[in-house]
Amino acid sequence: MAQIKTFGIIGSGSWGTALAKILTDNKNKINWWVRSENTIKHLLERNNNPQYLSSVFFDTTLLKPTTNASEVIKNSDCIIIAVPSAYAADTLGSLDKNIFTEKKIISAIKGILPEENLLLNDYLQLHFAVELKNYFAVLGPCHAEEVASEKLSYLTFSGIDKKATDDMAAFFKTSYLNTIVNHDIYGVQFAAILKNIYALGAGIAHGLDYGDNFLSVLIANSADEMAGFLRKAGIKNIDVGHISDDRKHAPHKPQPVIRNHINYAASVYLGDLLVTCYSLYSRNRTFGNMIGKGYSVKTAQLEMNMVAEGYNASKCMKIINENINAEMPIAETVYNILWQNLPAAEGFKKIEETLV
Repeated sequence: MAQIKTFGIIGSGSWGTALAKILTDNKNKINWWVRSENTIKHLLERNNNPQYLSSVFFDTTLLKPTTNASEVIKNSDCIIIAVPSAYAADTLGSLDKNIFTEKKIISAIKGILPEENLLLNDYLQLHFAVELKNYFAVLGPCHAEEVASEKLSYLTFSGIDKKATDDMAAFFKTSYLNTIVNHDIYGVQFAAILKNIYALGAGIAHGLDYGDNFLSVLIANSADEMAGFLRKAGIKNIDVGHISDDRKHAPHKPQPVIRNHINYAASVYLGDLLVTCYSLYSRNRTFGNMIGKGYSVKTAQLEMNMVAEGYNASKCMKIINENINAEMPIAETVYNILWQNLPAAEGFKKIEETLV
């Protein structure tokens, strides 16, 4: 991946800002699409983003911010798309259809594009003829706020070519960020979408005053429900704790297991689910908590300064699962609460009956 000299970031929210910090900490140059001229002016004069992660200060000699998305893409070798999934089609739809030719693309979106019910890679293939070999997804339990404060975090990079994915991940490895690589683009993206729905459910439960004992059972069942969907969708390697052993030895003489491969589900599936359900940084948990306390969806949306990806995702996954036909009582109940006006307390009484 030595041909990558400049990164372009589409999006200047908290996650886009965190990724800009990671790359510039490693002395990479970035072109940065920022919506507001005032934000750009502040960024160049004061060295920080006034709207998101304002504690992060940048070496502005490595930044070229602009409100022109086409300019960012044309002048960059690798494009990071870090806008909320609900806005991705509006952001990209007016671009020239050949603009991504010979570009590498990293998706930092943890959602599904609601207009067409598509993952970003499928949307880009359909509208811009982007090949899957040039597409990478970056996911995992990694809140932007903890990146800003340089608390150790883990990111998983997924791509179909091992060497290319390894090379891409190397650009992001820092003293406060470890990188993991896998090759299951569809699995990790669907897991990221589902965990946001379950985090909304955890937030609703908290707002309804359920305790930690119930939440632990709810989240454990959510993990099982997620795995059931992924298996039916044809996704492999989702069993946490599955470790390969390349040494053969007699059963009467135990030897240490050589851990040449630890299943990536531990971080990108279960880890991301746990942190999104429990962390106070989680916008999905916060949104769900408001719903549980009696806020309407509209009021909760107005109260929040950031997008809760799980809201649209719950509807999208409801539609997708009509073809997959997995048993998903938790996700379906969250959908019914958010989209069908099912009272939260009534919905969770139904969930109580399904948990094991």
